[in-house]
Amino acid sequence: MKIFSVYNIKGGVGKTTTSVNLAYLSAAAGAQTLIWDLDPQGGTSYYLCVKPKIKGGPEELLQSKSRTMTQLRMTGYPNLDLLPSDISYRHLDAHLAKSSKPLMGLERMVAPLAKQYDHMFVDCPPGLSLVIENVFQMTDVLLVPMIPTPLSLRAYNRLVQFLVKRRTKKLRVIPFFNMVNQEKPIHRVVTRNIGEKHPIFLKNSIPESTMMEAMGVKRSPIFTYARESSEADSFRFLWQEIQERSR
Repeated sequence: MKIFSVYNIKGGVGKTTTSVNLAYLSAAAGAQTLIWDLDPQGGTSYYLCVKPKIKGGPEELLQSKSRTMTQLRMTGYPNLDLLPSDISYRHLDAHLAKSSKPLMGLERMVAPLAKQYDHMFVDCPPGLSLVIENVFQMTDVLLVPMIPTPLSLRAYNRLVQFLVKRRTKKLRVIPFFNMVNQEKPIHRVVTRNIGEKHPIFLKNSIPESTMMEAMGVKRSPIFTYARESSEADSFRFLWQEIQERSR
């Protein structure tokens, strides 16, 4: 099972819309796909019309390897399952800190799922915490959506500095620009200059769009209500490039 985690130190950069749409594309192509809503806010669970609730909370998940299997939920989309969020995830740091191997807790939780799924997407909360260090430990590909602004670049630089000291061997970082508005001069300058100077950034990006914002009303991936839109195509191109980069 290849694990793609969608993460940024900053909030409000489109992690949830990215997670939902990429997971949908993975499943639509035939891969058995799981999306884990690790954010206590439960945005992914909301978009996929699943109640954000884990019976027993994260403490019980950490104590029993088999418990994770019983919490899986079908989304109604072929090949796509969900491990929903829970508000008690806000205490997950404390539970991990109590364990004998605090950096291995999340990896232990998902280990029973490895043979069941081809891909797992993790919608991560913002910030740098013990939970996020666990995410780094178990992740194969770290997808970093960024709004093309100076503050987002600053947050990305902080992430890179953190990973230089603590990076696991298998972790691959792939940043890309999200919520791009080419009518804003700063967006044009940043996407052009950074893209040219730093080839680690994906060439494809996701636009800022009311069509994308409608996911919160439709409570579904963009492909279910705007399949032929340019916004849907932007995710198709992005997923194709991610797959090519992560082989």
